[in-house]
Amino acid sequence: MNELTIVIPAKNEARLLPRLLNSLVLQDYPPISSTKVYLADAGSTDGTPEIARGYAEWLDMEVIPGGLPAVGRNNGARRARTPYVLFIDADIELADPSLVRRAVELMKRRNLHCVTTNIACPTGTLMDQMLYTGNNIMQYLSRLYRPFSTGMFMLFDKARFQDLGGFHEQALYAEDYLLSQKVARNRFAIVPGSVLTTNRRFKKMGHFKLTRLFLSTALHTWNESYFLRDHKYWHSGA
Repeated sequence: MNELTIVIPAKNEARLLPRLLNSLVLQDYPPISSTKVYLADAGSTDGTPEIARGYAEWLDMEVIPGGLPAVGRNNGARRARTPYVLFIDADIELADPSLVRRAVELMKRRNLHCVTTNIACPTGTLMDQMLYTGNNIMQYLSRLYRPFSTGMFMLFDKARFQDLGGFHEQALYAEDYLLSQKVARNRFAIVPGSVLTTNRRFKKMGHFKLTRLFLSTALHTWNESYFLRDHKYWHSGA
């Protein structure tokens, strides 16, 4: 019996999705070829669903309805029939072929509720790399008070995910951060390694604006209404 379901929210990711799916195929997690992978598509017009279906020979791929990332992720989680659900973004790469396996092993060994990893941006500018390094440092420090994770890589115990209410579908920004804050400190861990991402969000929004938004998010951690307001994050088209 499979123990893992993978959910990928996506919209117009035809350019970057193959990079993710190729790296997923190469994961040494033993049942990766039979692991259910849901691509929650939010009305792509660039052939994203067709690209996903093209991997049916190597992955148990199914395209389902999406929307905002929270909606797409929840749609996939509701369909999952496994004890663990891994949420990953469509624009990342799992360069370490052992990452998924090690994350699942860590989850099981320590009876965790949520496992994440670090973020690296090797093709970005020095500023991009510094900001992502800052993100990783904040993530490690968050284990001392309230866990913090981004949706690029979030492995959840499905039962606990359901108990926490899943991703807030009315959240217009940082729904991943909002959910991770509810995870108990002693049930949260960071698996060594990293996922690779691009700097396209910084290029679209600018370093200053995005950094200010992230700092504001940290200051509004206890104010849920902040996450329900439109911060123009998705309007950037990134």
